[in-house]
This record gives sequence, structure tokens and C-alpha cells, in this order.
Amino acid sequence: MLHALKAAALAAIAGLALTQAAAAAEQGFTDSEITVGEINPYTGPPALLGVAHAQGVKLAFAEANAEGGINGRKIKLITEDDGYVPSRTLQAVRKFADVDKVFALMGVSGAAQSTAALPLIEKTGLPTIISVAPMPVQWTPPRKNIFVLGQAYEEGVRQLINYLADKNPGKKWALVTQDDDYGLAVRDGFQAAAKEKKLNVVFTSTYKKGQTDFSSEMLRLKESGAEMFMAGGIISENVAMMKELEKLNVKPVTGIFWPGRIEALLKLIGPASDGLYAVDYVEPLASPAGKAFVDKAKTLLGDEAKGINRYTEVGYAAGRLLVDAIKRCGKDLTRACTIAELEKTKDLATGVMAPISFGPGNRFSSQVVKIMRANHGDLSFVPVD
Repeated sequence: MLHALKAAALAAIAGLALTQAAAAAEQGFTDSEITVGEINPYTGPPALLGVAHAQGVKLAFAEANAEGGINGRKIKLITEDDGYVPSRTLQAVRKFADVDKVFALMGVSGAAQSTAALPLIEKTGLPTIISVAPMPVQWTPPRKNIFVLGQAYEEGVRQLINYLADKNPGKKWALVTQDDDYGLAVRDGFQAAAKEKKLNVVFTSTYKKGQTDFSSEMLRLKESGAEMFMAGGIISENVAMMKELEKLNVKPVTGIFWPGRIEALLKLIGPASDGLYAVDYVEPLASPAGKAFVDKAKTLLGDEAKGINRYTEVGYAAGRLLVDAIKRCGKDLTRACTIAELEKTKDLATGVMAPISFGPGNRFSSQVVKIMRANHGDLSFVPVD
């Protein structure tokens, strides 16, 4: 009898432990609320990107909440500023998983930051959508709980350079990039196109992150005779490069990449920005779809809608993606179900980019890109024919 009672007690304790473990694994929501964490730079120059992305996620969540929430639960976003520093990204992941105990994770900052955090994010098991800086290492090999929304940097640059090469055959080319993971991706895409199109590359250079003076690089670019230029900076770096070229009275046909394809960049550069080429997988804000998006943001976010840019659209699409997956789980919400439903996503329309799809073992949405041209007159980007 005593043995039977001990066995029953042990079984009860074991059952309680399993229940507690299961409950701990499914923290991050109640009957009325779901908490989601986002990591991005919200201070310093990259804040133009991080703050805008958070606006987009908030918009997607506000839209869902205005409709009564997700199966009766309101969704809440909390944010952490990593300052664009990988060690702080790791700290933020740990805080969200261990202290805030969020249900899911969004954004995950820049290329170097998200790459550094991958093993830790995988270990947490949090359903995660990386949507700021897509890099092949994030989905190759696929990680069960990590989904990447967007297009690879290398592929975007390759398509931009191929387009410009076809439109401007036989020209001399130059490339200036940042000396980090972002710059390496831009360089790899450029070199792939250069090999494919047999480009005559006469000048290449790298710069340290945070560099502000590009007088030497731009003088060397001028002396090289380059007629085509891939400006591989982000925002402040591209502004400095273009202003220096303007001083030197040099105007090569210039391409920029989507991290810097924001309307504020055109204002900062000034008239020299007119005619810049860019590539992106989200709609320009001047398009009908972009204008509809801005109107929605103003309605649901009010004063927070200021400073909208392409990262707001990316954040919105990522938020919609998560909301859609959670919704399909019904009342019995779990992280496992959310991950399974994210994988099942097929042709999800968000209005700000091509439909989003994943699939068994596929953790990368591979969005269709467009080539755009800048118009300084109205600070807009317009898709080319």
C-alpha cells in the first residue's frame, strides 16, 4: 500500500512538473492578450530603419486589434533597442525569452546582428520572423522556428546591376561598400553581376562603418573614369558619397540598395539624388498601393505615422504574416502551431509587396523585386518600365 501511495505521489509530482514545463513553454499569452517582442536599432543613424519597422508591426497589430483581436486576444508589441550592436541583440533575445517571456519575435535588427543571434533564437524556440536584413545564412540550413521575409541582399544587388548594365553597355564601373556582413553581401551581388555581364570594373573600395568623410574615395572614383557607380552605403554614407561627387562635378549613373531606399535620403542628398536607381521588394510610397498604405497608417496610428518609409511596409507585412498564422491556430494557441502555420503560408497578400509563401523546409519567402528611379522633385521613387 505504501509503495502504491509513493508511486501515485511520484506520478502526481511528475505530472505537475510536465504541466509546469508545458505552461512555461507556452508563455507569452493569456486568454485576452498575446505579447510579441521586436529588436531593432531605435537610436543613432539606423533608427530611421528600426523605428519605421516598428511602426509597421504596430500598424498590423492595430489593424488586427481593431477587428476584435486574434480569436479574441489583443496583440501587444514590446521593443528593445540594440543600437545596431550584435552583443546588445543577444541581450535583447535573452531578455525577451527569459524575462518578458514573449510569445514570438520580430525584426531582429541588421545583417550582422541577426546572424549573431541565430543560434540563440533557435534555442529559445520562439516563432521568429526576420524581416529587416535577409541573409542566406538565416535560412540555410532552415531552422524550425525562424522565417525570413524579403529577398537576399546578393540577389537584389545582382538584379539592379544587371538592369543598369543592360541599359548602359560598355561603361566603366565603380563599387564602394561597407566592411561588414552587409557590405560583403552587396559586394557578392555586384561581383556576380560583373561576372555575368563581363563588366569593366575600374575602381572598388571599402569603408569602416560610421565613416563620414568620403573625399578620398570619391576623388579616386573620379580619377578612375567610372561612369557607373554602385553606392554600397546605407543612409548617411550614401548621402556623404553623393554630396562629395556633386562637389567634384561628377555624376555617374548611380545605384543604391534598399536599406537606403527611403524618401528622406533624397531630401538629405538634395538635387544630386535625381535619377538615382534603386531596387526593392516593397511598393514605393508614391504608388497607388503605397498611398493606400500611408492612408491606413494615418488612420490607425495617428501621430505615430510620421516618418513612414519602406521599412514600415516591411514591418507591416511581417506583422500581417504573424497575425495570419496565429489566427489559423484558433483558440488553442501554441508556439508549435504558429510555427506550423507559418510554414503553411501560401500567397498571403499584404498590399505592400508580392504575395508571401513558405513551405515544408522552406524558411525564405524570396520576394519579387522591382527596379526604381528617384525623382527629387517630389521626393519619390518610381518603378521603371
